[in-house]
Parts: sequence; C-alpha cells; structure tokens
Amino acid sequence: MTALTDSWRLADLELPNRVILAPLAGIGNWFVRLQARRYGAGLAVSEMVSSHAIHYRNARTLTELLRIDPRERAYGPVSIQLFGSDPAVMRTAARYVAELGADLIDLNMGCPVPKVCRTGAGAALLDDGERAVALATAAREGSGLPVTVKLRSGRRRGDSSGIELAHRLVEEAGVSAIAIHPRAAVAGHKGGPDYAAVAELVRTLDAPVILSGGLHTAAAVREAFALTGADAVMIARGSLGNPWIFAELLGARDSPPARAEVLSELEWLIERAVEHLGVARATRYLRRFYPWYLERLVLDRRHARQLQCALQVSESFAAVRGLLATAPEAMPTTV
Repeated sequence: MTALTDSWRLADLELPNRVILAPLAGIGNWFVRLQARRYGAGLAVSEMVSSHAIHYRNARTLTELLRIDPRERAYGPVSIQLFGSDPAVMRTAARYVAELGADLIDLNMGCPVPKVCRTGAGAALLDDGERAVALATAAREGSGLPVTVKLRSGRRRGDSSGIELAHRLVEEAGVSAIAIHPRAAVAGHKGGPDYAAVAELVRTLDAPVILSGGLHTAAAVREAFALTGADAVMIARGSLGNPWIFAELLGARDSPPARAEVLSELEWLIERAVEHLGVARATRYLRRFYPWYLERLVLDRRHARQLQCALQVSESFAAVRGLLATAPEAMPTTV
C-alpha cells in the first residue's frame, strides 16, 4: 500500500512525500509556505493570484503575492496558483510566473466566492469546459511548466461537472495532476466530502489525483487517503495554526505541540511577517492568525476569550509578546 511518506513524481518533478499545503486564499504567502515545508510538507502551493493583476503588472501582486524566498526554494519545487477567465491573459501571466522561477503552475477552478465566479473564474469554469481547457492549455504553453488544476466535484449538489472536467483537462489540455475537493461549490465546506467520487476518479483518470476537503486532523487524512487511493493529500484548514500536522502525518511526531512550541512558532511568524510587510502592516495582518494558535494552548474558555480580545486590539508586537508570555498554562486534561 502507498504511504504518505513515499516519494512520487508529478510530471518531471520528484516530490519527497505525498503531503501538500493547499492554496490558502489571503494566507498562503511565502512564509506560510515555508512554515509548512519546515514541518515536512513535500510541496506547498501559493495563495491564488490573479492572472489579470500579473498581466497588467499590479505592483503589490508582483512584489508580495508572487514573492518566492530563497529559504522556501531550498526545500524544493515551488507552485504558484493562478486564477482568471481570459486565456490570452493567462498565457502571459503564466510566462511571467515561470520567468520568476516557479516550478509548477496550479489553476484555481473551484473557488466558490461570488466575486470570483462573476468574472468567469474559479468554480464558474465548472460550467464552461471549453474555456477551462483553453485556460489550462494557455498556462501550460505560456509557461512551459507542468500545470495542475484544483477544482470541486461540481458547482451544484448532485452535479459531477468537476469530475467530467478533470478528464477533459488531462486529455485535451495536458494537465499533469488534478486536485479535487469532493463537495459542490455551493456547499462551501458544509456536509461530508464525497470520497467515493474521488476513488472513482482515481480509478479512471490517467493522471495523479490529489485529495482535498475535510482533512482537519491527521486521523481524518489517513482515513480519507486509504479510502480514496489518492496519489497525495492537500491540507488546507487543517493546517491553520497547526503546521505540526505535517510532521504528524509523516511520522515525525505523535503528540500535540507543547506551550513553548506554540509560542516559539508564533515568534517565528511575527519575525517573518515583519520581514514581509513591515511592522505596522504585520501587526494588523497577524491578528487573523492568533485564534488558530490559541487553540493549541488549550486555555479555559474565559482566559481564551480575554486573551483573544486583547490580541485583536494590540498595537505593537511588544504588547502581543507580553500577552502571550503571561497567558495561563493549558487546562489539565481529564480522562
């Protein structure tokens, strides 16, 4: 039986294991990807980046969203996720990303957010197979790189358009792998993933299948990996505030992080965020991260709420560090 720790090939790239950080919109910048790689992820995919913004050389997109740090590259291949609806624009954006040094391009064809779908991108492409194939072809030809696609099983409940599109993308556009979240786009993250549909896709698709969706714990990941026979797994929400999940899945640890580990990881994030955004923006940016890490401290409800409220209004990292240093010890576990 294939193990998560086994190496594998994605197109012409050798990946050390089968555990991948998913593209996390608004979150998956270079240092979040680097964090996942530090804990063992075999590949990390960037947050989704607008092909239109790249094509028209938006300054923030080029300098922040597309930043590839040498420390990240030291761990292996880098994958950048693009989204868009215009094949000509996608072609030039993919070329730019290749020139920047990416090793893979991933295309988003599953985002259910209305403002993305209204442009004809994301999950809207599940209803427009011709455009989806044209976009994937343009990305592959424009970049000269392997292209993967992340999509949903369908746009509406009971709809298998994503499964059907996966076959077209591989057969007609030369896509190297499909990452599938087996929930309808309209369902968001509600309801159970249809792992049986993934198993059928694995059986019939002539390309690797990467499983995403519902993978919140190491136990859930292992179970879904075994059920579907997928070639790899892609961890999204299960990694938020929990980079240790990668080490756990790869057998490098079998226990939750201690308080000191959580605080040390938050310090690492603070340093990297300041490096990326400067002090003022980093102070605001990391407020979304604190709730995820506070869960790892296992505080009682009252202290957790008080600490969270204080962190959300802290105006400096000195204040943040002070609050974290004085946080109470974790609640004792009961049997």
